[in-house]
Amino acid sequence: MSIRTLDDLLAEGVSGRRVLVRADLNVPLDKQTGAITDDGRIRAVLPTLGALVEAGAKVVVCSHLGRPKGAPDPQFSLSPVAGRLGELLGAPVHFATDTVGESARSTVAGLADGQVALLENLRFNAGETSKDEAERGAFADQLAAFGDAYVDDAFGAVHRKHASVFDVPARLPHVAGRLVLREVEVLSKLTGDPERPYVVVLGGSKVSDKLAVIEALLPTVDRLLIGGGMCFTFLKAQGLEVGTSLLEKDMVDTCRNLLERANGKILLPVDVVVADAFAPDAAHDTVRVDGIPSHRLGLDVGPETVAGFSAALSQAKTIFWNGPMGVFEMPAFAAGTRGIAEAITKADAFSVVGGGDSAAAVRALGLDESSFGHISTGGGASLEYLEGKTLPGIAALEN
Repeated sequence: MSIRTLDDLLAEGVSGRRVLVRADLNVPLDKQTGAITDDGRIRAVLPTLGALVEAGAKVVVCSHLGRPKGAPDPQFSLSPVAGRLGELLGAPVHFATDTVGESARSTVAGLADGQVALLENLRFNAGETSKDEAERGAFADQLAAFGDAYVDDAFGAVHRKHASVFDVPARLPHVAGRLVLREVEVLSKLTGDPERPYVVVLGGSKVSDKLAVIEALLPTVDRLLIGGGMCFTFLKAQGLEVGTSLLEKDMVDTCRNLLERANGKILLPVDVVVADAFAPDAAHDTVRVDGIPSHRLGLDVGPETVAGFSAALSQAKTIFWNGPMGVFEMPAFAAGTRGIAEAITKADAFSVVGGGDSAAAVRALGLDESSFGHISTGGGASLEYLEGKTLPGIAALEN
C-alpha cells in the first residue's frame, strides 16, 4: 500500500497540533443500564491514541455508535465511551455533547497539548452517511476544521463511503493509524499466498450475507466449514428437511450450485442441537441432520460436527473464522462456537478472527484473545477486503 502511517506523522512532529482521529468506538451497550458490555474496540485504538498523547498532540476523536437516524438519540450517545476511554488512557477525556456544534467547537478549542476530546456520535448528523456528495462534503468541512492532520484508525468503518471516512481525508494531511495498518497487513496475508492448508470457517445467520465472500474464497481455500444459521439453507440444498430452522428459500438453488462447484471442499454439519423455541430455556437435544423434527429449529452445531470441523482445523496452517456456529449468547447453544474457537487456538496455524459476532463470541465465552493470531475489529470490512472489493476508507488514504 502507498499509504502514509502514524509513524510518518509522528516523525514530522505533532506537539501542539490538533489531530483528528476517526476511531471505531461502536461498542455494545446494555439496553437496560447503558453500560458497555464489551470494550474491545476501545482498547484496539489505544496504541494510536497513546502515541499521539505522548507526542503532545491535541487529540480529537470521532466515531459512530449504532444506527441513529441522522439526529440525536440518547440511547446511542458516546458519553459512556468517553468515560471508559478516559479510564483506559489514565486521563480524563473531554466530551463534546454535539458533533460539530458549539460544544464541539469549545471543547476542541480548550484542549491543551496531550489532551483528548471525544465528539458526540457522528451519525447524529445526516451528513455523515448521506448519499448526497454535497451534504456529505459540507459535514466533512465542519469535521476537518477540528484538525491539522487526520488519522484513520477505524478499520470497522473503512468499507463505508461516509464523510468522516472518505471525505475528511481529502481535506487534511492523512495517515493510517496503527490498527488500520495492522488489519490490512494481516488480511493481505490471506489474499496473497497463505500457507496451506488454508481452512475457512463461516457461520452466522444468512447465506446471502456471506455469498460474495464464499464465491471469492472457494477457488483459493482448501476447506470451507459452514455452521451457524446459514448451514440450514445448505442442508436444504442437499435435500434434507430442516424443520423450522432459519432458511433462505431463495438461496437454496445457489447453495446447491456452490456445493456442486466445491469439489468436496465444503464441509457441513452432521448433527445439530434442535430446540422447541428460540429461547434460552427451551427444551433441546442433539439430532443427526437427516433427522431434524418438523416442529423444531436448529440453534447450534452438534458435538460430532465440532469433532469433524476440529479435525480439519488441526491440519490447517492458515485459518480465517467469521461467524458463530450457533446462538452463543444463550449458554445452551454456545458449545459449538466454543468448541470451534478452542480448536482454532490449538491448531499450529496463523489464525484470524474476522470481527463482528466472532470477536464478540471470543470475549463473551472468556477465551484467551492472545491465543489467536489476530482478532479483527471489522466484520463487514474484513469480509469485503477478502472479497477483493475497493474499500472507500483505504482508497481515501491512498490518495
